[in-house]
Amino acid sequence: MITQYQKSQYDLFRQQIRKSMRAKRMALSPLQQSFASKSIINSSLELIVHYNAQKIAFYLPFDGEISPLALIQSLRELGKEIYLPVLHPFSANQLLFLEYSHDSDLEKNHFGILQPKLDIRKVFPTNELDMIFTPLVAFDTQGNRLGMGGGFYDRTLVQYPEIVSVGLAHRCQQVDSLPTEHWDMPLKHLIIGESNDEN
Repeated sequence: MITQYQKSQYDLFRQQIRKSMRAKRMALSPLQQSFASKSIINSSLELIVHYNAQKIAFYLPFDGEISPLALIQSLRELGKEIYLPVLHPFSANQLLFLEYSHDSDLEKNHFGILQPKLDIRKVFPTNELDMIFTPLVAFDTQGNRLGMGGGFYDRTLVQYPEIVSVGLAHRCQQVDSLPTEHWDMPLKHLIIGESNDEN
């Protein structure tokens, strides 16, 4: 049985990984970020075609996360429906999804992340999404994902395992093996952005 000390050391290790990986992606130059953002487009399109996905959830980049905005623009031109997560106003650590268009009214949530302004009439049923592209802080070769610690995406993916989950990340966010908890949901796919001059 795990002791309280072992648990605290384990949690500390995860926090150290988060701190290190966030620093690495924040250190990427605007040119590296732009190159990486474009480098994920072709692989993402191939995956979307493979699953014939029409209703796809993304995120707006924050804190050095790889940007899916160029990919989103390509998908709009193909007639795909794009959705963004919104923090649930009443259920802690839960996400809702609203459609995202070029004229969506955005606001910052309490984490400082842009999200569509919540209109309960426009909430899209999560179980009708075909695919979710998630941000992440770190990943390993087994498809494990380490997020910021709130468990928002883990809760969504465990409730809707039929949705194809795809993690987007910079190459510098890869580790050999992540320490995982029982609630951590492995991703079905990972797409890694490559920078032209990243060390």
